[in-house]
Amino acid sequence: MKRIHSQEVKMAAMDRLKDRGVTIDAIAEIVYHMQSPYKEDLTLEACVESVLAVLNKREIQHAILVGVELDMLAERNLLSEPLLSLVRDDEGLFGCDETLALGSVFGYGSIAVTTFGHLDKQKIGIIRQLDTKKDGPVHTFTDDLVASIAAAASSRLAHRLRDEEEQNGEDGRNAQAN
Repeated sequence: MKRIHSQEVKMAAMDRLKDRGVTIDAIAEIVYHMQSPYKEDLTLEACVESVLAVLNKREIQHAILVGVELDMLAERNLLSEPLLSLVRDDEGLFGCDETLALGSVFGYGSIAVTTFGHLDKQKIGIIRQLDTKKDGPVHTFTDDLVASIAAAASSRLAHRLRDEEEQNGEDGRNAQAN
């Protein structure tokens, strides 16, 4: 059995996103949109860092590889019917795309889950672009995967920002007590 190094899997997942027209910055812009109301000095760089950290997770990488592969197979008509039509047409009652994407955010808590639901409905940023390409490439899974990455990165960032606030608050109290 061939063992595949995690760095190879990560690079393949990132390459698949890039091949689909998805950039790290585009995902980070969604994260910024979701988190900037809660942190006025939030930077896009912090959002990029959070997206990259999420992309280090194997579950996210595996979901990307599976979902994008299914989109590409549908583009080439290499899935059997009726699955081909369900994926190619992004059938409204076909929920496997959301299920795959949602499964990859569970490790980031309830904030990630609710944020994913919001992004799935609101189609913010590149998610909308991917979702509305009806006569071009198939992005049935890709748009939801981008939403899951952004949701996980948003949740991760929210938790880190709270940790920083608490750490700063504790440090301030400790300094005054001494």
